Formats: sequence, C-alpha cells, structure tokens
Amino acid sequence: MIYLDSSVALAYLLSEDRAPPDALWHAPLIASRLLEYEVWTRLNARKLARSHGENARALIGRVALIELAPPVLARAIEPFPATVRTLDALHLASIEFLRGRGQVVELATYDDRLAAAARALTIPLVAL
Repeated sequence: MIYLDSSVALAYLLSEDRAPPDALWHAPLIASRLLEYEVWTRLNARKLARSHGENARALIGRVALIELAPPVLARAIEPFPATVRTLDALHLASIEFLRGRGQVVELATYDDRLAAAARALTIPLVAL
C-alpha cells in the first residue's frame, strides 16, 4: 500500500517536470483526509479549481482516505525522531496508525523534510 503525499498528487495534477511512474497510479493508494484539503487549498490558491477540479476529484476519489481519528491525533502530538511540521506530523501519525494495524505502507513524497522524518521512523519510501 502506498501512502500518497500531496506533493506527489499536486505534481501529477499540475503536470510538473517531476512525475511519479505510471505504476504508482495502479497501486493501492491511501492518505489522510488531509490530502483532500491540501490539494484543494493549493488549487484554489492558484485559481485552478475550475480547470483542474475534475482531475483532482478523480485522483482523490481513487485514494482511500483515513480520518484523523483520536489515536492518530494522539500520536501526532508525541515527539518524533526528527523535527516535523504540523501537517507532516499528522501524515506520519497516520502512517504509523496503519503500520500499527499490520499494514505494509510505503510513502510517496517529493517533500525532503517529510522524507527525512519518514526515514527516521523506518518508513520505506517509494522510488520516484
């Protein structure tokens, strides 16, 4: 299972120079519901919701979204082995929640700080 970070989703939606391999989109994808908010916030900030909205809805619709349940939030306020930003803590706590329930999860991200924190937690990264 691949945990999809918004940096990868937005790179795909905005046709950036870097793009994940096509195989990524055929794998089971999961993310925190934060993904939905991060994608729409960026599209709205760039005034691209109208032109990119349909593709954003399709992408988000194929990702299993997990809620920010109390155990996830409780983990997010605990220390991490690396300095993390608030949203990164929520994403990492979501991954740890899944792993704590026996799921094998890899992280797909272009965010160097999130990747470094994931490595510190021994969360495997998808080769992008």
